[in-house]
Amino acid sequence: MTTLATPERATWRDYLSLTKPKVISLLLFTTLTAMVMAARGWPDPILLLAVAVGGYASAGAAGVFNMIIDRDIDLKMARTATRPTTSGKISLQSALVFGLALAVGSFTLLWTVANPLTAWLSLAGLLTYVVVYTLWLKRMTWHNIVIGGAAGCFPPLVGWAAVTGDLNLFAWYLFAIVFFWTPVHFWALALMIKDEYAQVGIPMLPVVHGEKLTVIQIGLYAILTVVLSLQPVLLREVSWLYLLVALVSGVLLLQGAWKLYKAPKVTRPVAVGLYKYSMLYLAIVFLAAALDRAVLS
Repeated sequence: MTTLATPERATWRDYLSLTKPKVISLLLFTTLTAMVMAARGWPDPILLLAVAVGGYASAGAAGVFNMIIDRDIDLKMARTATRPTTSGKISLQSALVFGLALAVGSFTLLWTVANPLTAWLSLAGLLTYVVVYTLWLKRMTWHNIVIGGAAGCFPPLVGWAAVTGDLNLFAWYLFAIVFFWTPVHFWALALMIKDEYAQVGIPMLPVVHGEKLTVIQIGLYAILTVVLSLQPVLLREVSWLYLLVALVSGVLLLQGAWKLYKAPKVTRPVAVGLYKYSMLYLAIVFLAAALDRAVLS
């Protein structure tokens, strides 16, 4: 006598995991610190809360749509095989409804509490990630991270626009810092799991052109990132506190890239070290800029 297994019901934690909270945490941090920079102090608490919720919902919706679109390759990769959409806990239809609800709710909240520019910028980031990166570039070219990575550059613009209602040159420098930082971060990850990407046919740089060229590209983008991080000082948007922190953290980022370049063989521990530090680097730079403008300006 046999019994049929009852499918495990999805919980709120499963729906939360659809939003990729670990990925969003750094994006949201750049949003909120940009708000502090724009306000030169603590922004309005209600506005801060609305942007935090709306920003999370928008980035979360992008994560949901990504899991729906990439379900076929997620099934084949050990790192993603247990996601709710691949395990069957959450159907693609339910995930789609959830993602649309997050996107609409985010746009409405940001439009109402902040301003239309903030809402449109947040939506632009979502569409860039879903359409430009996931649907178009991810499976087609190794430039996917360079171009599609622009999606992760919108959060600072969202935070800035929420406070000021516009975008100045400093805000666009924040965008540029994230843009050139992204390949350093994600190609370090790609080095760690290049075999998985190769297995499912995703043309990440180390899969297409090998580890050596990837390491060289990481070094070049690390240099550009550090140089760009110092430009706000020349604009007189930040002062000595930011300069000191940006220099020290930038040197450490370059050391991580150099260590990767000098390694006789690219090993996971070396790549993991740069991958993890790159996240800390971006958080430190944005926190330093926020403290500098809030405390010293």
